[in-house]
Amino acid sequence: MERAEERAEHGAVEELDPCRRLIELAAGFSAAFQRWLDSSTSDGLNFPRLRLLEQLHCQGPQMMRALADDLCLTPRNVTALVDALEADGLVKRVPHESDRRVTMIESTPAGNAAAEETLGPKLDAIGSLFDDLSPDDRDRFADILTQLLGALRERGERA
Repeated sequence: MERAEERAEHGAVEELDPCRRLIELAAGFSAAFQRWLDSSTSDGLNFPRLRLLEQLHCQGPQMMRALADDLCLTPRNVTALVDALEADGLVKRVPHESDRRVTMIESTPAGNAAAEETLGPKLDAIGSLFDDLSPDDRDRFADILTQLLGALRERGERA
């Protein structure tokens, strides 16, 4: 079976009913966009790691569960991200100051430096994809994505 993004590239989705066409285009874009994100971050800070560092840099130390919720990731994924960033010396686990059962994740000085050095340029590079859209198209796209994320939340999905 042909992958969704291959069908989208070759125009095969034009032959599908409208709902199926949207499903195929969304799946194809999602997969291609994720691979493009991963390929555009070559220094070990893939997009999920970059987002986690950004969250800690901007919001300060957080509990794992809060990170998972804010980043729309599973707790298992956040644990793997924290493990990798901790191994790189960019974050550390620290005990909560008033609740011994809770472990907080905080950015290290090296993590703060990496965030300050890389966040702006990487996010600009990632955002450059949307330069291919007119300002009106970007606004419409953002509105549609917001609407779809809201629909997923109403259906109880992690969005």
